[in-house]
Amino acid sequence: MKILLVTPPLTQLNTPYPATIYLTGFLRQNGIDAGQMDLGIELINKLFTRSNLSEIFQIATTLPKLSSQHKKLLNQADFYINTIEPVMNFLSGNDYSLAIRFSNLDFWPKTKRTPSEDDLEWAFGSVGNHDRAIHLCTLFLKDLCDFININIDSHFELIRYAESLCLRLPEFEPLQNELEKPLSFIDRLMLEIFKEKIETCKPEYVAFTVPFPGNLFSALRCSQWLKTEYPDIKIVMGGGYVNTELRQISNSAIFNHIDYLIFDDGELPLLRLLNEQDLLRTLSKNEAGEIVRTNFDSKENVPFSQTGTPDYDGLTKNRYFNLIELTNPMHALWSNGRWNKMMLAHGCYWGKCAFCDGSLEYIKRYETDTIEKIVDKMEQIMQQTGQSGFHFIDEAAPPALLRKLSEEILRRKLTVSYWTNVRFEKSFTPELCYLMAQSGCIAISGGLEVASPRILKLINKGITIETASVSMKNFTEAGIMTHAYLMYGFPTQTAKETIDSLEVVRGLFENGWLQSAFWHRYAMTIHSPSGIEPKIYGANHVDIPLGSFANNEIPFSTETEIDLDFYGKGLSLATFNYMQGAGYEIDVKKWFR
Repeated sequence: MKILLVTPPLTQLNTPYPATIYLTGFLRQNGIDAGQMDLGIELINKLFTRSNLSEIFQIATTLPKLSSQHKKLLNQADFYINTIEPVMNFLSGNDYSLAIRFSNLDFWPKTKRTPSEDDLEWAFGSVGNHDRAIHLCTLFLKDLCDFININIDSHFELIRYAESLCLRLPEFEPLQNELEKPLSFIDRLMLEIFKEKIETCKPEYVAFTVPFPGNLFSALRCSQWLKTEYPDIKIVMGGGYVNTELRQISNSAIFNHIDYLIFDDGELPLLRLLNEQDLLRTLSKNEAGEIVRTNFDSKENVPFSQTGTPDYDGLTKNRYFNLIELTNPMHALWSNGRWNKMMLAHGCYWGKCAFCDGSLEYIKRYETDTIEKIVDKMEQIMQQTGQSGFHFIDEAAPPALLRKLSEEILRRKLTVSYWTNVRFEKSFTPELCYLMAQSGCIAISGGLEVASPRILKLINKGITIETASVSMKNFTEAGIMTHAYLMYGFPTQTAKETIDSLEVVRGLFENGWLQSAFWHRYAMTIHSPSGIEPKIYGANHVDIPLGSFANNEIPFSTETEIDLDFYGKGLSLATFNYMQGAGYEIDVKKWFR
């Protein structure tokens, strides 16, 4: 039985998304002939070539209307066509000699994204030619993406495809309507690549991982093509979007394009399907057109210690490339560098936060492995990829496990770098943070969330501002870059508490204990404690019918209503300044005027 595991466009472009590498390793360990492809990176590398960019500009010349900005870009088409392949070679690490030329602001056309020399010098210094060049190349690509989005394919963005269509999709009909439209230029490129892979691989099953809304439409475009050209191939879909959005699905229309939806950890459901055994957490459609839920509530899983080593075979020759769009240092890590993605443990060891989808099995089931096996996997992955950098993608890496990891890395005398997500708790002592830094930890991110004592207690975060501040101080003093996830708009949070939380963040930046931060607007989801029992948190569901397709975010009301758009702008503006070392002397209330 042969299966092709596919990450559809578009996710990260600097490193493979981890779902297929974990499934490939597990399935091969169990005797399944499994292949994998990252269709997103292959699409982008095919799109950004002289020939395809020339065709895009040729199409644009036939359009009745272009904005003045895009007319200017079209007039400079020769520059973009002649520069695109050198840019891609540089960003993918094949021609670093271009760094000095590309870091020169005068090399590039002037557009709305063109930064000032002062901004560049603040972000990269006077000698940071390489990262400065990556940043300017990223802005060059973003200008091209805007041109393509507005004039060629409105679904296309650099790291997502048709996301706005799929973000809130209670009914399948809008998606079906889009699928019935003629193929776009981007669709055709994507299907050319996919067709070649299908003809080479000759799979009996194709499985798409759909981690985000921006992957759903492209996965269904490929499925639609498969159903027409290769109707005998069985099509499976799973991933984060499926797990969170489609659990209540009652409309069977998606099964006109696929055969199976699988939920939560995919290892055992896929293995059962491929071995023609009893299905597990699997949805399909019967002859009457009804959705059949097979063992949907089963908690049976492969123990984390038996899932095997992630396998990068089939992905190592892809031309992944670096991007730096935002000068936020933590955001730069996400898109800059070929990080090996790996889990230290399964699920979340805390699992009690009111805003998190902690009721879902793949989050609440916490398991780990021996530290020897974890570091064995690291060494095996380094052999596969030739890369020594790791992004541990845990919900929250446990302090005790990070201590053991650091000690084992040092014992084996490995030279690695890594970053991960943590909870800012008191266990991160100066001694542990120093140990982590010595073993190769370069950055951590963690949720300070609302930065308000009352709301922190309400959301059951299990930390206080005081312990979080000490934790951040310890990380920073050990030389580990520290990023905080922040939240606003939680039920009952007042305007004063929102402003006070910014004061806390201001102090952390001014003290030097925080180098990076980002504000997220709270969203109530159906799988979170606050979504399941909103009254406990001072909220009420807004009564709307359950959608027949995707359901996740819940509209809600609360007695404490504040203008979240207004406060969100103030929070973001202030924090942008703090990251640049500016604005500490400004009264935080003034950011909200």
